[in-house]
Amino acid sequence: MGNDGGSIPDRRDLVRTKAKAEQADKANQTRAKWFFCALSKRPLQDPIVSCALGKLYNKDSILEYLLDKAAYGDGERICGHIRSLKDVKTLKLTPNPSMPPSVSLDLTSRSPFVCPLNLKEMNGVQPFVYISTCGCVFSQAGLKTVVSASSTAKEKNQSSSESEPSPEPELEICPQCATKFSLKEDVVMLNPSPEEEARMREKMELQRSKEPKKSKKRKNVSSSDEPEAPAKKKALPTMHSSIAAASRAALAMEEAKRKATMSDAVKSLYGDGKSSRNETFMTRGTFTRYA
Repeated sequence: MGNDGGSIPDRRDLVRTKAKAEQADKANQTRAKWFFCALSKRPLQDPIVSCALGKLYNKDSILEYLLDKAAYGDGERICGHIRSLKDVKTLKLTPNPSMPPSVSLDLTSRSPFVCPLNLKEMNGVQPFVYISTCGCVFSQAGLKTVVSASSTAKEKNQSSSESEPSPEPELEICPQCATKFSLKEDVVMLNPSPEEEARMREKMELQRSKEPKKSKKRKNVSSSDEPEAPAKKKALPTMHSSIAAASRAALAMEEAKRKATMSDAVKSLYGDGKSSRNETFMTRGTFTRYA
């Protein structure tokens, strides 16, 4: 039946089925986010910055992009929301003490950075955050534990004291550099999920819409300066006319002196503009050399 000596092909040999779509390796995707720059795809090296969407970049790559938007082919898609260095924050990362500094990131799966609170590696297994006011990086669980402990201590102190609680929300203190920050506004997730990234983008656009727009400043002319401007404009034509009259008078005097020293033959060439003979309609307006 198959014309090859008795082999019988079945449906799998005769009908081509649609190939399954290739699925990206999640482990490689996670490694690319946490170990390499999102823009240049080079290994992360200090100084490292992050944007309002929580992506990690090498600072030199961001500088190259801001100087030349065409330096990276997909730069506009990845970090088109970055307008200047003010839109990124330099991160204060804690080196991993168990990883030798000479080891390349391409040859190891260990993260070069850890959380300073619980020493968890920043490799994408656990969520990490950074504080936008100071740039310190912590694991989300470690920061939450420290903040909850400090808030519990504050509540005990307030309950023991008779003072009324202040209506304004209290700021937390960074456990690494003691900088004050807001737990709701100043904590940014690193490499968030697509849903979280969309929410962070909406928050970023809302904050940018509230920024004051730059307008060109115009010089205010006071009322005392207004009448002086027309006076100056009127004085200029008068000055020019007087200079022109003086120059014409000087030229006339020079011309008179020059003609006074001329001979009669030369004077006859210039004439006085009056006709010395009567012209007819045939010779009027013409020039005759031997007339």
